[in-house]
Amino acid sequence: MDIRNLIKMANQISDFFESHRDLDEAAREILLHFKKFWAPQMRAQLLEHALLTDGSGLNKGVLAALYALRDERKSEKRS
Repeated sequence: MDIRNLIKMANQISDFFESHRDLDEAAREILLHFKKFWAPQMRAQLLEHALLTDGSGLNKGVLAALYALRDERKSEKRS
């Protein structure tokens, strides 16, 4: 999928959750949304973009959610 579309969709999700919650809670809700409704490839592509570009174009909530996803993956690999 085109990364610009993923960024736009992720930021829209973030705008919704950030308007109702603090950043930590919003990030948890954003990540939950990604896990429920986004294909693994979409999550991976967005995470790769965040890591390679230092989060260029992504809202704070999206970045926090993606970094939490990265940390979960690291933990799973150690287990």
